[in-house]
Amino acid sequence: MTDRDRQHPYPDALRPDTAPAPHELLAPVAGLLGTWTGTGEGGYPTLDEDFAYAQEVTFSHDGRPFLHYEARAWLIDADGTPLRPAARESGWWRLKPEGHIETLITQPTGITEILIGQWEDGAIDLGTHAVALAPTAKHVEATRRRYTLTDDDTLDFVHDLAAVGHRLQHHLSARLRRQDGK
Repeated sequence: MTDRDRQHPYPDALRPDTAPAPHELLAPVAGLLGTWTGTGEGGYPTLDEDFAYAQEVTFSHDGRPFLHYEARAWLIDADGTPLRPAARESGWWRLKPEGHIETLITQPTGITEILIGQWEDGAIDLGTHAVALAPTAKHVEATRRRYTLTDDDTLDFVHDLAAVGHRLQHHLSARLRRQDGK
């Protein structure tokens, strides 16, 4: 066994630091791969005031027909300086034939969303299939998320929310820019 084998016991194709080719079902969404950052605005009737936030979203894969999704957000002041963490979530986007997408997103606040949707003409529209809540989580009834790849380097994000007795309505929007290659 060589020193390299001791450091990386996986075959080259399975090593975590080696990126395999994307699965063929990822072709429609391959433009999402990478890390995206930017700023946005949010609000909701249960909040005292609207807010500005910074966001980082990463889409990655391991060669199978799904994307790993991770997003983090921070409240920011008028100058764009981070004030505190605002949100964090992680999950999987399961790509199916003909652009169908099944998405699982979990948040540390005790909310898990299962969304279904479609990739079409550079946009992804996901709507609630089910929401699971931990016993002490905020009551969320439904969400809708839209991701639009406006060009190779810009991703627009809109999130609608139905929670704590309010109808489905606008909650967040952001414009993100690609930070690294695919």
